[in-house]
Amino acid sequence: MEHVYKKIRALRIHQELTLKDLSEKSGFSVSFLSQVERGNSSLAITSLQKIAECLGVPITYFFEVEKDISYHTPIAKRKTLQIEGSPVKYVRIGGNFPDRALEPLLNVLPPGQTKHVAFQHPGEEFYYVVKGCVTIVVDETEYHLEQGDTIHFPSSLLHTWYNPSIVEEAEILSVLTPVIFRT
Repeated sequence: MEHVYKKIRALRIHQELTLKDLSEKSGFSVSFLSQVERGNSSLAITSLQKIAECLGVPITYFFEVEKDISYHTPIAKRKTLQIEGSPVKYVRIGGNFPDRALEPLLNVLPPGQTKHVAFQHPGEEFYYVVKGCVTIVVDETEYHLEQGDTIHFPSSLLHTWYNPSIVEEAEILSVLTPVIFRT
């Protein structure tokens, strides 16, 4: 995550924003933002999304590392990403090329995973339950999905998810817009 913190600071400075300016735009304290930029504070995905919005970049900007173009993603080349503080594993299963609009992921939710803070952002989301079960909360309505079930909704609605099983992990195929991770 160190590269994420460095990118936040570099982008803020490039945009000639002070920590106070970013604090006023984001609602986060100057102290918190300073700790984030130094890597002394963990950062939830929802907080990173808010900072990305304030800096005018997609959240994917902070995860961009390589610029390899690929259309085929063999299983041996799949990249698994895990955001600090989150038990969910995100496996990139789509191609990587400039201006792609979709983010196909295989999401692995451990058993007993609890509900996360709901968030919203531009775009839309589609989920297909490959294995196990998942509860997805969209606009305060809970949808319990079993293997083979799907859900598709605008990301602008408050949403979150969790694995209610205490025994089995859940695997969910998702296709999202906008792109979240660029690698």
